[in-house]
Amino acid sequence: MRRVKAVLKAEDMPNRWYNILPDLPETLPLPLDPETNKPINPAKLERIFAKGLVRQEVSDKRYVKIPEEVLEKYVKVGRPTPLFRATHLEKALKTPARIYFKYEGETITGSHKINTALAQVYYNKLEGIERVVTETGAGQWGTALSLAGALFDLKVRVYMARASYQQKPYRKVLMQVYGAEVYPSPSDRTKVGRYFLSQDPNHPGGLGIAISEAIEDVLTDEKARYSLGSVLNHVLMHQTIIGEEAKLQMEILGEEADIIVGCVGGGSNFAGIAYPFIRDAIKGRKEIKFYAIEPKAAPSMTKGIYTYDYGDSGRLTPLIKMHTLGHIYNVPPIHAGGLRYHGVAPTLSVLINNNIVSPKAYHQTEIFEAAMLFARTEGIVPAPESAHAVKGVIDLALKAKEKGEEKVILFNLSGHGLLDLKGYEDYLDGKIQDYEPKEIPILKSY
Repeated sequence: MRRVKAVLKAEDMPNRWYNILPDLPETLPLPLDPETNKPINPAKLERIFAKGLVRQEVSDKRYVKIPEEVLEKYVKVGRPTPLFRATHLEKALKTPARIYFKYEGETITGSHKINTALAQVYYNKLEGIERVVTETGAGQWGTALSLAGALFDLKVRVYMARASYQQKPYRKVLMQVYGAEVYPSPSDRTKVGRYFLSQDPNHPGGLGIAISEAIEDVLTDEKARYSLGSVLNHVLMHQTIIGEEAKLQMEILGEEADIIVGCVGGGSNFAGIAYPFIRDAIKGRKEIKFYAIEPKAAPSMTKGIYTYDYGDSGRLTPLIKMHTLGHIYNVPPIHAGGLRYHGVAPTLSVLINNNIVSPKAYHQTEIFEAAMLFARTEGIVPAPESAHAVKGVIDLALKAKEKGEEKVILFNLSGHGLLDLKGYEDYLDGKIQDYEPKEIPILKSY
């Protein structure tokens, strides 16, 4: 029988995160204080984030040890996760490519987001913080942080992009089951929220606005800190447990990846699977092609400009250098709520600029078509975000078929879509719309 699954024992799970900063092909530009336009004083960041996380953000250590308390929680929530070969998808595509996927949907919260949620809540708890506040798009990140708060006995408040709050009510319920407070964003709880509601009472919201609301909330409470689900280096670093596991699992199966694929909103999904392999590629140990997939409705990598921009729509964050559509870009209400962000991780931006990572963009109708094929061949219903990676993989497998190449493709199936069935219902009913910006408001309000 062909080996189609690789599972690690809990005791064989990697005990460290990989930090890509020392291996980047160029120095990462420092975040700027918008008041001075100079590198920001770390003390200002420590009012927003836990001090331990700020230190990780700028660490020059290639590997960071995972605390025992976090490792224990990783096991409780479902790590290590399995790696599968998608043999039925291969057969349906009639491709000589061999397709493997790391399945993060087997974690308790159904996505990869729990990997950084547990780490961030742990460091906040360690410093005596009583409450963490965050944003969420589709709700995967908010759900993960809510559970992490419950496991570490820390209060959680979530501002959820209004479009997803309405599209995915059971995500909201799940967060509340775990004990979190959940509010649609923009909300009437903050100045930022009230401003956007005054512009449009039915504003669909977005990650940029929800981030602003969360930070404004944090600045009113000394015992509160902000937790971010993507973009920043420490967040992406926590996700590398995925790729570190995948490297061991591919060795078990006797395979080496030629191509690695992940979806991108801010970058945590892609970084989780790809960064440990990118180190090998940068060091010249292995020639691997990396593809980062985004929605055409929020094409920060494929159409954005590499410049300093705010990480939020309300301009409360430091300025970070990244590929961006501009913090005032109003992302359409696509079902992949976790990808509705105007920018992308600074580390990923550097990799794109150096031609190490190739970005691609797709419409959501294409994404759901690919997700349906995957569900009907492999049995797993992908989250709309993860379906972007599925679409990218299908196209790459068909390209291998055209060329008669036996490529080995590895991708991160970062979550299941069982709480995203409204999107599938809309697709089946022919109600899905495609969005693509005709004009990008980059730099207009700077």
